[in-house]
Amino acid sequence: MKHYETVFILNPVLSEDQVRETVEKYKDFIKSKEGRIAHHENWGLKKLAYPIENKKSGFYHLLEFAVPGEAVAAYEVEMKRDERIFRFLTVSLDKFALEYADRRRRKVQSTANA
Repeated sequence: MKHYETVFILNPVLSEDQVRETVEKYKDFIKSKEGRIAHHENWGLKKLAYPIENKKSGFYHLLEFAVPGEAVAAYEVEMKRDERIFRFLTVSLDKFALEYADRRRRKVQSTANA
């Protein structure tokens, strides 16, 4: 299994429940393809660099996961079809990116616990 990271932007007019439901949908999709979720971060509502569909902000989420390579194409097709998602980017993580992600994750957890 390869490790991947996806950052996606959700429509800002969604309710908190709709955002949570959307994130859970993609977590469940990964699990259904024999993948596992390594980490999830909610970055909150952020201003966009340029308007998308006449919206100037969006809910940002980061999802770090491991899944068989052939499942990524189906995952991205699902994201393209979902009108709640403005943009997404999925990247494959090499060993250096995995180390960096682990350090970043520990830093986020230590600031949350402080």
